[in-house]
Amino acid sequence: MSKYKNLMSLVARLRDDLNNPTKPISLLLIYAYNRTGKTRLSMEFKDAGKRKTKKNPTGTPDTLYFNAFTEDLFVWENDLEGDSVRHLQLNEKSSFFNAMTELALDETIAQYLSRYADFEFDFTYKEVPAGNGTVSRPDYVSFRKGGETNIKVSRGEQNIFIWCVFMAICERMLDGHVSYQGKKYLYIDDPISSLDDNNAISVACDLAKLLRRAATRKDGAGAPAPIKVIFSSHHSLFFNVMCNEFGRRIDGEPRITHKRYFLHRPGGDGAYTLQATDDTPFFHHVATLAELQRAADPNKGKLYTFHFNALRSVMEKTASFFGHKGMAFCLKALDNEEDRALFNRALNLLSHGAYAIHEPTEMGEDNKALFRRILSEFIARFEFALPGVVATQPAAPAPAPAEEEAPAE
Repeated sequence: MSKYKNLMSLVARLRDDLNNPTKPISLLLIYAYNRTGKTRLSMEFKDAGKRKTKKNPTGTPDTLYFNAFTEDLFVWENDLEGDSVRHLQLNEKSSFFNAMTELALDETIAQYLSRYADFEFDFTYKEVPAGNGTVSRPDYVSFRKGGETNIKVSRGEQNIFIWCVFMAICERMLDGHVSYQGKKYLYIDDPISSLDDNNAISVACDLAKLLRRAATRKDGAGAPAPIKVIFSSHHSLFFNVMCNEFGRRIDGEPRITHKRYFLHRPGGDGAYTLQATDDTPFFHHVATLAELQRAADPNKGKLYTFHFNALRSVMEKTASFFGHKGMAFCLKALDNEEDRALFNRALNLLSHGAYAIHEPTEMGEDNKALFRRILSEFIARFEFALPGVVATQPAAPAPAPAEEEAPAE
């Protein structure tokens, strides 16, 4: 475990990791609880990349980033007078939108958005002064669904859209667009904090695919030109998926060199600790079970087919811990033989391929009941302790003593 007295020294460590000449790292995965300072860390990393130094005498920004500030570039105009023409206004002062006209992002944004939502969008542009002339810049974006236009989408849908815009811009950067020639790093901070949790696995898998492309990027001449990546999150399920994606080998593709850290701020003095870990920190299979238990709550949760995938992953890790090769070990430990067969069949059907990852589909009632039975029995049989997930149930009151019959006279 390493200690750092402030964010500046911590950023220096992260940049050293990514630029180590003997052990080059393509990706840093950082887990931290809320209110640790992840957003401030991402901004310090960004600011360090635009300070004038010997290596960067012009102070050219070297980082494309996504964090809470990115989301704040989009603000609703709710048409309070007419209450009909609503749109999302883009901050015209931000350089984030500078190249959107020439990038032709609409199609790429739409491809991503179709995986997570069922509404469509339209950008409206305006001419703004630039030098001796004008340039076209996006002014606002409006949304439509079915036959309705200028609709107000939910906060979760809004943030899904903003995330899709960022993903589309990332793709253009990786394509080598002139607008991003100086960019060397991608810093992505907690996208899931503002996204619909039901899309967690789908978004994580899409992001992992993009980051693999960043790590293996080549220039026009075919020489390696990787974009180094820092990803931070407080969301255990999202972080777990990212770790699993980069921990496995894909046939025909190079292994992505990466490090995993747990970031902590033990006191209020601005000091930080950074702990390297070979596994997802603090046994994230337990945290995943916590997420699954929330989703399985019949009153507050919502179960989707991809939750079978997550449970399968936990079972496989549990079996590995006990020295067994597959989840069959966990299934054999369950009492109900019929449930074992049904669950195995559901896993084979619902936890493979793009169906489970890219099309979040709510489970049918029979699968929900099956999932809840298996999850409950699995947690109980292997005695997982999930503190803070479900409130302790009060002890049932003792039954009142039965009234004695009066003796017959």
